Amino acid sequence: MSKQLSWYAVYTKPRWEKKVAKLLDENGVENYCPLNKVVKQWSDRKKVVMEPIFKSYVFVRVEDKEKWDLKNISGILNFVYWLGKPAVVRDEDIDTIRKFLNEFGEVTVSEIAQLKVNAKVRVKQGIMMNYQGLLVEVMGNKAKVRIESMGIFLYAQFDKKNLELFQ
Repeated sequence: MSKQLSWYAVYTKPRWEKKVAKLLDENGVENYCPLNKVVKQWSDRKKVVMEPIFKSYVFVRVEDKEKWDLKNISGILNFVYWLGKPAVVRDEDIDTIRKFLNEFGEVTVSEIAQLKVNAKVRVKQGIMMNYQGLLVEVMGNKAKVRIESMGIFLYAQFDKKNLELFQ
């Protein structure tokens, strides 16, 4: 009888993504913490460091019945929830992130200057990466997006820098 493993996203303490991934490895839990090479400039030198792409997130792959044990691992605060349950991340989404990071050496996030109401947008990163929707409202650095899924409209708020125009 084979195990049915699913990917979940967990929230971590701020700046604990790599520590949590290491602790998960030590506990034999399959995990994925997407990292990006970033050049940091100090007053006396430059250094290439590996930074997490998704701040305060680590993906874990466990059986449904084992997922609650993860909250005992230091640095994990909670699961990312969707409709009142820990959100299951599709295998294809994890594969897409891996392929993207393998193909592109330096990934940068840049803000779109002109996001306008009723524009079609796509989410650039995070749990809802690649989802498309209609921009409903812009409030400072935040934007409200309507996403159609399973015959219903979902409204979510995103940082504007996490959206890109979509045709």
